[in-house]
Amino acid sequence: MSGPTIEELEEQERRLVLPHFTFEDAWALGSLVVEMARLRGAPVAIDITRNGQQLFHAALPGSTPDNDAWITRKRRVVERYGCSSYLVGTRFRAKSTTFEASSRLDPNAYAAHGGAFPLAVEGAGVIGALTISGLPQAEDHALAVEALTRFTST
Repeated sequence: MSGPTIEELEEQERRLVLPHFTFEDAWALGSLVVEMARLRGAPVAIDITRNGQQLFHAALPGSTPDNDAWITRKRRVVERYGCSSYLVGTRFRAKSTTFEASSRLDPNAYAAHGGAFPLAVEGAGVIGALTISGLPQAEDHALAVEALTRFTST
């Protein structure tokens, strides 16, 4: 099963731009992801950062400390490239290579696997990331997109 195309991933990022992102927004978005993950029995860890500050973190049953390490590595990809970790990895795969082989970045510090999605604010650009870890990468990414879609429609 193939994942979303580069064009589909880019469209998600164009569509999911926030008018603002406050401390209260981080709590509301994080709580929404926790609720969605609990309903699915998803063993995930969830993290939200803004301008380098962690504003929300939750670990659900079945998640492990390894998920926190994945969160850090995936979030660094968003911070470096300004787009989702899944899009970055997909772009490398489209060039018949991998992020690990061709990015020249330490794979112990960066992971271009799905699950970290940029938090972009109108007029400010990417100011942070929503990161999920614990499911296969396409599912981590899809959960982030679904949560942001719900969050932006309220």
